[in-house]
Amino acid sequence: MMAFNIQASPDTQGYAIPEAEYLRVAPSQQMDLTEAQASDRWQTLEEESPNFGYISDTVWLRFSVPDLTGDRELLEIRYPQLDDITFYLLENGQLKQRIVTGDRYPFEQRPVAHRHFLFPFDTSPGNTYEIVLQVKTQGAMQIPMRLWTPGDFFEKVSIEDQLHSVYYGILLSVIFFNLFVFLALRERMYLLYVLSTAGYLLLISTLNGTAFHLLWPAFPGLQNQAMMITVPTVVIFTLLFSREFLNLRQTGPTMDLMVRATIALNIGAFVISFITSYSLASQVTVALAIPSCLLLTVIGPVQWFRGNPQAGYYTLAWGLLTLGSAVAAANKYGLLPNNFLTAYSIEIGSALEAILLTIALAARLYQEREDKVEAREAEISAMAARRNAELRLIDQALHHPLTGLPNRTSLEMAINELINRNQRTRYSIAVIHLTNLQAITKTLGHHNTDRLIELAAQRFNATLGELPGICAVEISGKQTFYLASLETDTFGFVVATDEVIQTPNAMMRALEAIREPLDYLGMQLPLDPRTGTAIYPDHADDATTLIRRAYIAQGSEDARDRGLAFYQPARDSYSADRLTLVSELRAALQNDELQLYLQPKLSLTSHTIVGVEALIRWPGRSSPIRPDEIVAIAEQTGLIKPLTRWVLEKALQLRAQLHEQGLPLDISVNISPNNLREPDFPIFVQRLMNSYHSVRGAITLEVTETSMMQDPVNSLRALNSLHSTGIPLSIDDFGSGYSSLSYIKQLPASEIKIDQSLITELLSQTDDRVIVRTTIEMCHSLGYVVVAEGVEDTRTLELLKEMGCDMIQGFILTPPLPIDELVAWIEAFDSEGSARKLG
Repeated sequence: MMAFNIQASPDTQGYAIPEAEYLRVAPSQQMDLTEAQASDRWQTLEEESPNFGYISDTVWLRFSVPDLTGDRELLEIRYPQLDDITFYLLENGQLKQRIVTGDRYPFEQRPVAHRHFLFPFDTSPGNTYEIVLQVKTQGAMQIPMRLWTPGDFFEKVSIEDQLHSVYYGILLSVIFFNLFVFLALRERMYLLYVLSTAGYLLLISTLNGTAFHLLWPAFPGLQNQAMMITVPTVVIFTLLFSREFLNLRQTGPTMDLMVRATIALNIGAFVISFITSYSLASQVTVALAIPSCLLLTVIGPVQWFRGNPQAGYYTLAWGLLTLGSAVAAANKYGLLPNNFLTAYSIEIGSALEAILLTIALAARLYQEREDKVEAREAEISAMAARRNAELRLIDQALHHPLTGLPNRTSLEMAINELINRNQRTRYSIAVIHLTNLQAITKTLGHHNTDRLIELAAQRFNATLGELPGICAVEISGKQTFYLASLETDTFGFVVATDEVIQTPNAMMRALEAIREPLDYLGMQLPLDPRTGTAIYPDHADDATTLIRRAYIAQGSEDARDRGLAFYQPARDSYSADRLTLVSELRAALQNDELQLYLQPKLSLTSHTIVGVEALIRWPGRSSPIRPDEIVAIAEQTGLIKPLTRWVLEKALQLRAQLHEQGLPLDISVNISPNNLREPDFPIFVQRLMNSYHSVRGAITLEVTETSMMQDPVNSLRALNSLHSTGIPLSIDDFGSGYSSLSYIKQLPASEIKIDQSLITELLSQTDDRVIVRTTIEMCHSLGYVVVAEGVEDTRTLELLKEMGCDMIQGFILTPPLPIDELVAWIEAFDSEGSARKLG
């Protein structure tokens, strides 16, 4: 019935092109395989590669299968943009195999994972075979077919894939080259060219099915949409690039107007692709692409004729691309047959265009740089004498005479410049103070100390230069300075905060290198540097204040203990208000002007008041001050030692008063982490307790979870020492810190106080309820008594009781009261049966 046009023998090309018959069926007519075979409207296909153009009909094809080489054969349809293909294999007139695939199905449904449609089938000697294809699509109806043996096909396709790889490699090289140029120069033209070339790459990979295969195999709808949006997108970016490259706004206003109008039309085509049918959108897109490419081709010669030096490269490049696009479009409409040139015309044209335009952009870049260099050299020559004289004066004014480093003025200028240039960037201003220079000077003399400072400056500058995020204070012709000399024994530097915190190990290595002793005169001389840091804009927004606050940080206790400290506004004892407040606090301690208030603790089991917590107050002040601020000032200024001792003595006196009035309540006292670092603190507490025999075991010391983790080793040692004297310990604010369970288990505490931040929203926050319940169960399993702080309402109290909490403390009972008012409150509480009401 049908013959075959054998394109070449298997020894050369390895495939056969069948001489097929075709049948076109209107969309309104439904036809199955049997009806199609029985139809008398079959026609002989004239061309070897069927191309029906844009039609909505269903096309049936049929042909006999020759015996190529063996029992395994392969049908290839080389056009990957077909929506629905049904493959039928008939053996001796009976249906043997049926495969349904196409662009509207996921890629995994294809019998062979390849960008073309491949249908493998088996044949047996002595039987006759016929293949019938049913094809439906909304785009161009092209059905180029070949019959292969699998071995020949995959050998042939590997060569094609290599050619495609070369093409993709060319375009990717062009894209990355121009992208790097854009990132270096920030010129819009290079970005537009990158987007244009990337669009061509995506277009070609979509046209030949590679994008569907590799990028979105599970989204067939995206494949069709990508076809519709890539063409106008490529045209839009190409037109925008052309305007920029040829400078049409100045050199050709009329052409510029035409280009902008064409851009607007292609934007319309882009929008239409989302709201109309694939077939209509495809035709509109191709119809607009042809005149757009012609316009791009015309622009070049016109501008070249007008003397635009860049138009020569442009004309040749876009001429080749336009020719390739026109050939591809004509092939889509069925005006040109399928062959190597029509199938790969866009690839060939776009590759040549990309290479030529890259050469043109490189030439333009070179010429622009040459012009700028020449202009700059002329300017520098004219100003050289005056500039050299000015630089000598500036150098003397902005550098430290001993180290040669930039001085404080230079650092302030650099900081302000960084802030003004990048106001959204966070910067850390650090001050390094050498604390051991006085001892070295007394030992080795001033001359050797000066030499040592020079060596330290050189080493610090080299070390900081390797730190991520470091900002140069000054860049001279000889070297880059990252360090500035603020005083003879003090240096400063600036680092981008967000960059350095990403590499904490690098920062720690730099600090360790700075702390290492210097080798001088055969001796290892420790400089004992301390570093303080203030952060812009967290701590200040001007250089002077930032440097001052970095000084404050390096003089803090944290800097003395760890060598590094950050500025903390709450601990800045050098502000005018803080200095006054420190003086007043010292006087208040001496004159016994402070007072302890007591807040009761309620047992949820016995519904009785079982203890109180002593809280410091400073009555009689015109401007009230918070208790935590009192403690913070005392910790910064060294007053925490006498303050804690006063609190303990006062608490013991209050405990004795309560006992005398028939209220043998336990009393809790907060102690500072600074107290735990005092070597004589446990001894002082033991002696104090020995002077109050009646209260032994009735005073509980509370230590916050966070404070213990500042120095866990020493804190644990001090707490064990206190515990050995028989003093109960409590962990305050539990849940607000970051201690580990393994560490908590080592603490000799008997009580855990859950932080009020977890209690305040216990009724409304599910997460808080889970945390509190888990904490109570965990603490009970470890043998702790659990106290909830900050309870303010009955519902929260009832929920805590249900969870098994032992005691509560908060405003639901009463705010902290002086001892006389507390005694009256307890008596009223007991007499009125309030405990039962609360429970």
